[in-house]
Amino acid sequence: MVKLIMVRHGQSTANATNDYTGWNDVELTQKGIDQAHEAADQIKNIDIQEVHTSVLKRAIMTAYIIQDDLDINYVPIIKSWRLNERHYGALRGQNKDVTREEYGVEQVRLWRRSYYTMPPKLAEPDPLVGPYKYLDPRAMPVSESLFQAYKRIVPYYTDVVAPQLLDGKNQLIVAHGSTIRALIKYLEDVSDKDIDGIEVANGVPLVYELDSKLNIIKTNRK
Repeated sequence: MVKLIMVRHGQSTANATNDYTGWNDVELTQKGIDQAHEAADQIKNIDIQEVHTSVLKRAIMTAYIIQDDLDINYVPIIKSWRLNERHYGALRGQNKDVTREEYGVEQVRLWRRSYYTMPPKLAEPDPLVGPYKYLDPRAMPVSESLFQAYKRIVPYYTDVVAPQLLDGKNQLIVAHGSTIRALIKYLEDVSDKDIDGIEVANGVPLVYELDSKLNIIKTNRK
């Protein structure tokens, strides 16, 4: 038996102001920092042997806090853009309540929760700088549905995380709401329709106990 732990980052400044974030690189609030400490306390009895996170600082700082609290700064941590939150396109930085007033509650619900609906696109991709400096320009999104994000997130799990799990090494993924929803869909074989009802709370660890073929034996996800 091996364990996969997934944690959505602690509350960010954009979460606090109810803004769309996506690939915007925002900080944790004090509440978010506290949530990261609480997450660490909830998984303190699990022997974590590798950590995976996105290239966005709210997830990275949550991962660092958890590693530090658990005294596992020595274990490998891998940062990949493939674990980024889904790209909210032209909605990025806008307030969710304002967009509900402008576009309607149902349209916003589809943008946020639907598996296939894509938010309005950016006019052009983000510049290839920082963590994206060496990324193929064709891989840079201008907007993503959850389905499109799934296509970059799940291959990271199958190619990078799963081999370590198969080797008996407990893995921790610290990422984002959509990242974790995509992985829940894959792990639990959730339908395209039912995935829109799944929420992932900030700083609450989801623990999956897996058998030797990575089938789920038990999970604490409600």
